[in-house]
This record gives sequence, structure tokens and C-alpha cells, in this order.
Amino acid sequence: MEKLTNRQQKILSLIIHEHIRSAEPVGSTRLVSDFNLDLSSATVRNEMAYLTEAGFLRQPHTSAGRVPTEEGYRYFVGNLMRNTTLPEDARRTISHQFYQSRNDISNWMHLAASILANQSKAASLVTSPHPEQVRFKHLELIATHSTQILAVLVLDGGEIHQSVMSTDVPVTQEELSKISNRLSALFQGKNFSEIKLLVNQYSDLEKNMLNWLITEMKQTEELTAGEVILDGLTNVLSEPEFVESDEARRALKLIEERTLLQELIARSMMKDQTNGVQVLIGGEGTWDELKQMSIILAKYGLPGVATGTLGVFGPIRMSYGHSISIVRFLSSLMSDFIAEQW
Repeated sequence: MEKLTNRQQKILSLIIHEHIRSAEPVGSTRLVSDFNLDLSSATVRNEMAYLTEAGFLRQPHTSAGRVPTEEGYRYFVGNLMRNTTLPEDARRTISHQFYQSRNDISNWMHLAASILANQSKAASLVTSPHPEQVRFKHLELIATHSTQILAVLVLDGGEIHQSVMSTDVPVTQEELSKISNRLSALFQGKNFSEIKLLVNQYSDLEKNMLNWLITEMKQTEELTAGEVILDGLTNVLSEPEFVESDEARRALKLIEERTLLQELIARSMMKDQTNGVQVLIGGEGTWDELKQMSIILAKYGLPGVATGTLGVFGPIRMSYGHSISIVRFLSSLMSDFIAEQW
């Protein structure tokens, strides 16, 4: 990456901070007067011209000031941004909110999405914790009709799957309870591969049950993420970039419809991360639909046991320092809660 002098770094950083605040191009005269720079406007203009030629800034109009490019933001995040932490009072408040909801995992997801959106003033996404290896916990069989059975599969971590099955002959609730108790005791903590090895040892009814739960467990394990919760979309829609650009609004619509989310979460979280956080600016040359957006993501949970993803997304002109700090803090907090539950 282009090596910049201290003065060029300072000017680039000030332009980015000012553009994030105002959403307007930034000129040399404004920089000198607003930040009391000990430089002439001509000197600042020369440095801005160099930064433009180097690809860190662009000039929207001939007579306008400059705005940061994707490369400019990447340089800022990677080299100029100070490490920020969430204020102590905010951390205490958020921790208390989670403590009050500690027995309801589904409520954590909605709470996390709401906090991320409010703190970042952007949109947020949170996926439910997803077991990296799905394991059997319990099976319940309920007679709903003489030849119909409601099968309820509970996985480690509390995920529930249900299905209504038909039988050739009537089966009493007493018989179903015996079957479910026996299978639950035998398969406690086993994955679908271990259960599959034992299928042929059981009656036809039990084989049907086992084939169903093996399929459910396998499909669950193959998913890249669990349920996805979004919040704060109105925050993004009110930003100038999304009010004025049909392209940006279409990108937001794709995310809202989950069209890109599975691929985005799966591919981005495979990359190396800095301090547990992945920052994607302008689609990173991979997702053209997101070239006017930035996304900050982090994993949470217990590696090898159960993990989820959380993050924020909005215009490239977002407050990176604060957004990264709230994503990192919530990732750590939710990892602690997952560790307690699992």
C-alpha cells in the first residue's frame, strides 16, 4: 500500500472524519479553518491532489472538495484509526440488560440486534448460535391420532425440530413413550454419523424415526448460520447515500431479503480477522452489489461447539471506531453467555 507522510496521513484522517460527520465533500479552506491547521490552503490542496492521485480521495465535481474512496477508508481503518473501547457506563448498562435475559437465548439475539443498531446508528444483523457439530439431546413422541405421531427432536443447545408422521397400524402413547425414552437414553450426546451406524438394529417404526432425525441433524449441521435477525434498517435508509441512490437502496433490499447474507457471512468469516473483527468496505471487490456499503462482522460463541455471527452495516461513511468497539464488546459478552448455556 502507498506510504504516506505524517502530514498526508493527518489530512486524510481529517477529511474522513469530516466527511463521516457531514456527508459532504471536504475542501482545503474548510480543513484549515475548522481544524486550525498550521498550513496554507495551497499546501493542503497540493497534499489533497497527491492523495487523489494515489487513489485515497476522489473529486465528485470539478469545483468541489474531496471525498474518501474505498481505498482511503481501508487505509484509515488499517493504519490511522485509534483503538477505541466502549465507555464503561455503556458496557455496564448492556451487561445488565443481558443478565436480565440470561435464560432466554432467543431474546439475546433480538437484544443484541437492537443494541448494535442503536449504538452504531446503522443497521445490524445477528445470527442465532449454530452448533458446529450437531448432537442429539432428546426425542419426544406424541400420539395425535391412532395412526399419526408428532415427533419432537431436541438438539444440544435447545434447537427444536418437529414432524408429523404416519404409521401403518395404531400406536398407543404408552408404546411411543417407551420408544422415545429408550432412544433418548441410547443416543444422548451422539452426532448423526454415530446414530446412523445403529439404525438397522431397530424396528421399522424406530428406523423411520431415526432416519428422520438423522436427516434433520445432518441438514442442521450443513447450514452456515442459524436464524438471522435484522434491526435498524430505518437508520440506513435515512442516510443521504440511500435517499439519493437507487443502487444503494437495492443493495439494502438484497440484504433485507437475505439474498446475500448466507454467502456474505460464510465467506467473510473464513478470512483472517484482526482482533476478532472483520471489516468489509465497498464489497471488497467480491460483492459488487455492496460497493456503496461497509459491513463490520464478528463471530461469537465457543469455537468447536456453537458459534454465531453479529455485526453492523451501512454506508461506507460510517463511524468505524465506535462501530468496531460495540461489535467487539457484544461478541465477547455473548461468547460468555453461550459458554454458560452450553
